Amino acid sequence: MEIENLLAQWEDVYKKGLLSFWILLLLHENELYAYEMTAVIAEMSHQTIKVDEKSIYRALKRFEDNQLIQSELRKSDKGPPRRYFRLTENGRLLLAKFCQRNILIFQEPQIASAIQKVIAAEE
Repeated sequence: MEIENLLAQWEDVYKKGLLSFWILLLLHENELYAYEMTAVIAEMSHQTIKVDEKSIYRALKRFEDNQLIQSELRKSDKGPPRRYFRLTENGRLLLAKFCQRNILIFQEPQIASAIQKVIAAEE
């Protein structure tokens, strides 16, 4: 199988696993409604994460059921009311712990150096 196909398969699995991270990260400083999350996630991820609204709604339902987020219905200037989401204290704590265990590790000098060597070897 060619490298591009293998890369696409790997990234597909990897990106699906990161959807929770991107949603919680968005809600850390913003209150958003589900529809606008699709575009914001694509923008923040430099167009590497493209997600459909159904996946976002499923994740939001799961987060709300687990009390990681709260929602509030608000009037909209255009169209029907919109449900805005925000992190709860538990959501903030979970996101912080995830970042400490799974994101900041890439900043450790040994790991960062190894990643740079991989990239430099292919340039």
